[in-house]
Amino acid sequence: MSDGCDRVRMTQNTAPPAVGPADGWHRLDPDDLPDEGRVGSLVVDGRPVALTRCGGRVGALENRCPHQGGPVGEGSIENGWLRCPWHGYDYDPLTGRPPEGFADAVTSYDVDERADGVFVRLPARAATVRTVGDVVVETLIAHGVDTVFGMVGHSNLGLADAMRKAEERGQLRYIGIRHEGAASFAASAYGKLTGRPAACFAIAGPGSTNLLTGLYDAKLDGSPVIALSGQVPSSVLGRGAFQDVDLQAVFRDVSAWNATVAAGSDHGELTALAVKHAVDSRGVAHLVFPDEVQVEPSTAAAVQPTGRSAARCIKPDDQVVEDAARAIRAAKRPVVIAGAGARDAQRELVAFAEALNAPVLTTFRAKGLVPDTHPLGAGVLGRSGTPVASWLMNESDLLVVVGASFSNHTGIAPYKEIVQVDDEPASIGRFHAVAHAVLGDASLALSALTDAMVGATPTDQRPDVAARWELWRAEKRRRVADDRGRGVSAAAVFEALSEALPQEAVVTVDVGNHAYSLGRYLESKGQPVLMSGYLGSIGFGYPAAIGAWAADPYRPVVAVTGDGGFGQYAMEITTAVKHGIPVKHVLLDNHGLGKIAKEQVAGDFPVWHTSLHNPDWAAYAELCGATGIKVTTREQLPEAMARMFATEGPVLLHVEQDAALL
Repeated sequence: MSDGCDRVRMTQNTAPPAVGPADGWHRLDPDDLPDEGRVGSLVVDGRPVALTRCGGRVGALENRCPHQGGPVGEGSIENGWLRCPWHGYDYDPLTGRPPEGFADAVTSYDVDERADGVFVRLPARAATVRTVGDVVVETLIAHGVDTVFGMVGHSNLGLADAMRKAEERGQLRYIGIRHEGAASFAASAYGKLTGRPAACFAIAGPGSTNLLTGLYDAKLDGSPVIALSGQVPSSVLGRGAFQDVDLQAVFRDVSAWNATVAAGSDHGELTALAVKHAVDSRGVAHLVFPDEVQVEPSTAAAVQPTGRSAARCIKPDDQVVEDAARAIRAAKRPVVIAGAGARDAQRELVAFAEALNAPVLTTFRAKGLVPDTHPLGAGVLGRSGTPVASWLMNESDLLVVVGASFSNHTGIAPYKEIVQVDDEPASIGRFHAVAHAVLGDASLALSALTDAMVGATPTDQRPDVAARWELWRAEKRRRVADDRGRGVSAAAVFEALSEALPQEAVVTVDVGNHAYSLGRYLESKGQPVLMSGYLGSIGFGYPAAIGAWAADPYRPVVAVTGDGGFGQYAMEITTAVKHGIPVKHVLLDNHGLGKIAKEQVAGDFPVWHTSLHNPDWAAYAELCGATGIKVTTREQLPEAMARMFATEGPVLLHVEQDAALL
């Protein structure tokens, strides 16, 4: 019976004697050699090789079909021919030559079979060629982009290799994630914390479309992000090829700027413009890279950032400041409401409030901007807020609102006399008219207003702030003590977290009942809280913690999620384990989409399909290589929190929560 290799039995081996790797010869592991009539593949010296055995002899071929790049090592030997697994093209399994009448051939390598082993000789590596991908990555780095979150795949390999080289030079941090949505959430959180862009990176088609939710989060919350998409080859683009999606059209709404880097593009300049638009527009800039363009040779230098941007410090008009100051001086019970747009003006904000002895309330996105321990700190206003903040606003006669959006969740009373400070013209009076509009940088505007407060005689509201906190803390203690034997109350969880949370920590929070509870119960010592503010996307919390860590690896990072949100990106705990990202994760598990069930009841709907079947999350963390801790009673919380913060590496604290004790 033929073994399929009779045709090549008489072929002579003309390989020269093997010397060693210095001359291109590499000894093959005997376990890697195929059986007679078989083909296999392996990597030799970093290069893919297809090994064959026919007629008792070993052949070595480049593991790439010249037709469309198919891996011939995954094919089969039939009737003496090596058949490519993709399209059935045939080649001689020892020489790589095609049948008579065909011109294409698979590159073959010399093989020497000796008593001390089988050796294959590979050609010298081609000199490294500088590519479009190199210029793009070097330009990103020159403009301060030091972190990329993404997934490497078949249509972004050229750009990925440029990132690899930059990572080896110590210029770039690349964090490979498990789902592209986690990459864009992480990049959005990075931008929210720093004001600087990180990049997220994906392949053509579904890889890039998976980025969209996190990018919409960045768009709506004003976070700078660079999105980098691989694309199918230009020759098949628009012709219905595999994963052929018009990515510029798909990303048109989410991005402030959006371009495809074509063969003749000034690729460095387009990259520089992407960073500029992301920063200047506080949003998403998107670049698309067709597969072949990424590896085109390029002699261009990286585009440098000098002279491409200016400080965003707009000084408000003097007369506008004086008109606003006159109204503030006339008020007896003014309060200050700070939004996320005031984060870079914390010092000026506190100085202004202290000049008036006026309480500072924050929106949820600005939680922690003024510590709750400050005599004028009044906590969060709005749906996620405290009765301290709402009472003080209700008693006020004027609101000084700095960097807040006035959306319905903020709870800012539109019927009050309002001084609005913002550096975006479109934000002034967006929802309703305001009495005094101050357009300018928050720090410059607040400094000018503070200087104009000479002679103001408002009521000292510090005693009111203290009295309202005393009332609220007494109520919180009652809620902490609530125990129906069905799990831990949210008030108890956040009391314990308030005590244990390091002052320098960053907190990320997901969407759901736990987020409302965090806003109400967690007493901040000044720790910033990152959230999916205006998109309100479930799943944000854990990927955001990865992004916050990348932004500042020396700060403790705490993710607070529910079981519903974490379930969407639960595999990202393996990302944290792989990269040594020490996220401390507090997971409140009520075995359902608690907020939605609550809304169903409030809307007179029956509760339907909001229950969840969950694993033991602490055990799941252990399976993933992290530390898992489980809490089922309030008494276990202090020790569990202490252990979580004392443990190195990623930790998941699984709290069985009573869904009724919010």
